[in-house]
Amino acid sequence: MRNYRSSYPTTWRIMDVFEKAFAAIWPKGRGKYTPYLMLTPAIVLVGTLVVGLLYIGDSSLRTLDRSTFQFSDYWTLENYTRAFSESFTATIIWRSLLGAMIVTVVTLCLAFPYAYIMVRTPKAVLRKFLLIALFLPFFIGQVVRAYGWLIILGNQGMVNDVLGLVGVEPLRLLFNYPAVLFGLVQYMLPFAVLMLAPAMTAIPEEIEAAAGSLGASWIKTMTHVVIPMARPGLVGAGLVVLTLSLTDFAMPAILGGGSQDFIANAIYDQFFRTSDQGFGASLAIILIALGSVLVGVIFTVFGAGTLELGSTDK
Repeated sequence: MRNYRSSYPTTWRIMDVFEKAFAAIWPKGRGKYTPYLMLTPAIVLVGTLVVGLLYIGDSSLRTLDRSTFQFSDYWTLENYTRAFSESFTATIIWRSLLGAMIVTVVTLCLAFPYAYIMVRTPKAVLRKFLLIALFLPFFIGQVVRAYGWLIILGNQGMVNDVLGLVGVEPLRLLFNYPAVLFGLVQYMLPFAVLMLAPAMTAIPEEIEAAAGSLGASWIKTMTHVVIPMARPGLVGAGLVVLTLSLTDFAMPAILGGGSQDFIANAIYDQFFRTSDQGFGASLAIILIALGSVLVGVIFTVFGAGTLELGSTDK
């Protein structure tokens, strides 16, 4: 007869210990409360965020006295009036919004074929290579990648060195708006591909084959079959890329060189450089409101895509 201890895996014995300990702490009679217990960490996190948002809202209604560097004891809309009356606020809002939309469109245009090839390729080697190339950037922080582009695209960088070999004068590839957009696109691309890949996988290959057998060209199959069926993935990826681009700080700060700031950079400046936390808080509230409106409009027009939970069918 086999020894009980040798036939019963160690991992199972460890799980039994945990199960007995949990049963002692949380008896079976309280099982109906288990779902609420599991929600506790999320409730605490959301509650912390709400408290922080209330604090930011309170700060946005208090002005800074430049003579004493003390904040007012009363609420006022002066910070918001100043934000909407100064031209620089309109400039950074428009720059952030336009940049986020451009980055979203370009990223989706690049991510779609990448995800399609990665999912549909019959070659395992190519699929593994695309997966490795996709996940590799996640092991390199955004700031590190941005500084890497400084080395590559700088006046003395690799690109200008190559151009110099063919007699082309050095180009100003950094500290401008296109450089910021380029940095954001290469940063957002893996996120978009990861959200598009499941949507692509859910499209049966037989449907594409059927469209081809009925005389549809590859282009018509893509535009009339694949893209419409991949719409949930496109919407979900677009939402993620749009919100992350709109609130990004590192790329405008590093690749923009301080001349192409987004809203997040302006908030940082007000909090930590000018110490006007009230005005910085008002910009933060404006950013939150702008992002919420954009997401609400997209939800209304296109739906939530892959971010939608459950079924909406009645």
